[in-house]
Amino acid sequence: MSDFFDDYLNIPKMRREKQEYKRQMARVEALPEDYRFVFKKIQSHMWMFAAGSGYDMMKIHYDLIELFEAGAAGGKGVLEVTGSDVAGFCEELLKNARTYTDDWRTKLNRQIAEKLGTGGGSK
Repeated sequence: MSDFFDDYLNIPKMRREKQEYKRQMARVEALPEDYRFVFKKIQSHMWMFAAGSGYDMMKIHYDLIELFEAGAAGGKGVLEVTGSDVAGFCEELLKNARTYTDDWRTKLNRQIAEKLGTGGGSK
């Protein structure tokens, strides 16, 4: 329960996170146009799956910004960084984040276990 209060009702933390987000998005705006476009598409896609407060998603965004800055500084095209399967790239980024699909999987398995018992057999 304290995680809930820390994530959702901690006003100073929320302000700090918002300020940090604005700083990070300023870094995105400094990227070349193709990198900005792909970043914003990835960002939009990833937020569809964010669960909870989204703080773990922010870490992924910040890491992505660093990756894109390094790629741009190295003269690489954005698809050289992500590969042509950008959706697959997103899936890899989300592997260690808590997502709604995790919550849906947990809920489905819990409902079935409650109905059928923990053995998984039919009754």
